[in-house]
Amino acid sequence: MASSKSSTDEFIKGLWNENPVFVQVLGMCPVLAVSNTAMNALAMGLATAFVLIMSNIVVSSLRSFIPKQVRIATYILIIATFVTVVDYVIQAVSLDLYKALGAFISLIVVNCLILGRAEAFASKNTVVRSTLDGLGMGIGFAFALFCLGAVREILGNGSLFGAPLFHDSFQKWVVMILPSGGFFTLAGWLLLFNWLKQRKAKREAATTLGLRKEVA
Repeated sequence: MASSKSSTDEFIKGLWNENPVFVQVLGMCPVLAVSNTAMNALAMGLATAFVLIMSNIVVSSLRSFIPKQVRIATYILIIATFVTVVDYVIQAVSLDLYKALGAFISLIVVNCLILGRAEAFASKNTVVRSTLDGLGMGIGFAFALFCLGAVREILGNGSLFGAPLFHDSFQKWVVMILPSGGFFTLAGWLLLFNWLKQRKAKREAATTLGLRKEVA
């Protein structure tokens, strides 16, 4: 039972408590650069999630055989292998999407989230736990990018996944699809997450205080 709870926690932490974007503020380059539409954001999020999950599995599987002196170089080589796979898959599936994401696909190799999880978690834990960690963090990252991309596309283009949502008279917020719009949207989501986090902390503190009074 305890093992099941622990496994569940490994997965859930990346979705909310330790969300890579909204809590840890990692991988800001792709978050701000390719989140101008929901499709671009979701594609980059899923690509990063795939690389993160697979690299976690391989690093965890080989952790006993990788010399400490070359571990970072080895992790980068493993990550680069899966990034190459993603690069060719996206290019084969949609050239328009490939052109939209541009060089940011290759830059997944140096995403601090992926290398950080490989060094801090996958290299020290079992394959199962590393897989759950990568799955949670990857989905959390994709969810965060989608949140930014959806808001920016809705306000900036009046559409979602290219489908119009408003009447032709809708005044588009052009700033939202510009680089500055990424900062504005990210700031708004960070404010929301911090507010929810503080609200939860206050609620837990009030509950704890109430229990202490009952015991007293």
